[in-house]
Amino acid sequence: MASMIFTDCSSSTMSRLIHLDRRNGAFLPHPCVGQLSLRTTASGRGCTLSIRSSSSPSAIVINGKAEAKKIRDDIKIEVSRMKESIGVVPGLAVILVGKNEESATYVRNKKKACESVGIKSFEVGLAEDSSEEEVLKYVSGFNDDPSVHGILVQLPLPSHMDEQKILSAVSIEKDVDGFHPLNIGRLAMRGREPLFVPCTPKGCIELLHRYNIEIKGKKAVVIGRSNIVGMPAALLLQREDATVSIIHSRTKNPEEITRQADILISAVGKPNMVRGSWIKPGAVIIDVGIKRVEGRFVGDICYAEACKVASAITPVPGGVGPMTIAMLLVNTLTSAKRIHYFQSSSDLKG
Repeated sequence: MASMIFTDCSSSTMSRLIHLDRRNGAFLPHPCVGQLSLRTTASGRGCTLSIRSSSSPSAIVINGKAEAKKIRDDIKIEVSRMKESIGVVPGLAVILVGKNEESATYVRNKKKACESVGIKSFEVGLAEDSSEEEVLKYVSGFNDDPSVHGILVQLPLPSHMDEQKILSAVSIEKDVDGFHPLNIGRLAMRGREPLFVPCTPKGCIELLHRYNIEIKGKKAVVIGRSNIVGMPAALLLQREDATVSIIHSRTKNPEEITRQADILISAVGKPNMVRGSWIKPGAVIIDVGIKRVEGRFVGDICYAEACKVASAITPVPGGVGPMTIAMLLVNTLTSAKRIHYFQSSSDLKG
């Protein structure tokens, strides 16, 4: 893969891209899109994209960065209202073990996001050779701390630690990452509701909702079966009444399966693995993968090829990443409201 040449869409492609501003229903200039029409829903309150096939590039860019900003703005209002009404400020605790550069960057971004909306941020940084007992001690302390409403143990943990034991120790009421076995179990069961859903898959589904992309009855394919993204993403799509297939390392002829997908979510971290020839014309692409290649970030999807085939696609960066952090803030606010029996005054989703 290292020998591949990564190219951007041409300038003519860039000039065709548009973005849907969901708040006013307007189409705005945006970088990769061809022919579309706008159809108002029966309720009159929303709109649905109708995408016509074209030989020219036609992918709507799903702007996760812009949507995450709208979500943070709503959270900031709710946090302020909660503080003024009952004197409570939501608190998020993060435990980071070791010096993984990607994890450290992610934790810094979480702290910055918390500050931007008024959520308190508590951080614990432990050495790589810390014992499992030390981590569990901090988890227990945050479980008992009334000022902490969400606890996040940054993954991956060092190899000498039992990841499941530590994640299971987090109080289910404060499991804002949604990784507790009881939350995952409830997600998998019909008729049961998890207290929290893992943030990245939740962000993927939220983007589909915000762009009024129909999921019910569609063929969805998820590439990757990790506990963090692939598996819960497949479960969420099933809850939305999609017919779901999962592609993993043992799957034969994966490109044949992806060509059947109306909705494709890829989360494996292999740059440009999914080529344009793998994609069904008009499919919606959610690219979770992100790797730095030759000084720039690249997703699992070969963007230059995919944007000529798909009807809508998330960019890397600026797609799923910002939504992951936004969903973490939503979960933290939801936890604080639940713990303090505080009623929401907005349509902010928990």
